[in-house]
Amino acid sequence: MSTPCLLTAWSMCESQLRGYLRHQIGRDDADEVLQEVFIKALMQGKLFCAVDNPRAWLFRVARNALVDRLRAVRENLPLPDDLPAPQNELLPAVDDLNRCLPRVLSELAEADRLAITLCDIEGLSQQELADRLGITLAGAKSRIQRARKRLKERMIKACHVRFDEDGRVCCFTPRPPL
Repeated sequence: MSTPCLLTAWSMCESQLRGYLRHQIGRDDADEVLQEVFIKALMQGKLFCAVDNPRAWLFRVARNALVDRLRAVRENLPLPDDLPAPQNELLPAVDDLNRCLPRVLSELAEADRLAITLCDIEGLSQQELADRLGITLAGAKSRIQRARKRLKERMIKACHVRFDEDGRVCCFTPRPPL
């Protein structure tokens, strides 16, 4: 059941949303995305009335739905079987950093070590990190970004990591394992 605040916000924004979506993806697809946005707003129920800026919320949902739709139809071209592997002499230096990483990682604060281990080593998404730690997605993104920055600073200092003119790792001094 729709709430009066949703109906009011929708009547004020529908034509602008439709125009935005039609400009982005055309008439038929825009109407489908617009319907998706309305259903998502409708599913919020009374929570929609607590939204500070309903217009911004509706546009953000429309943009996200548009991005999801564009990702789904993005064409992927197959790579030819005879495509040669890139020749990059800097790869061994990066690969060899694994000799330095465990010790430096162990020297980080527990929160930083946990964020890096879960996301970058075990492959959890930032949303999964947020759920596991009981924090918001924005909080998880900030946490992993700060942890990566501190890890990089520590790697530079402890392992003497150096970069070439393009910002790629060129060399370092390994540290003995713990």
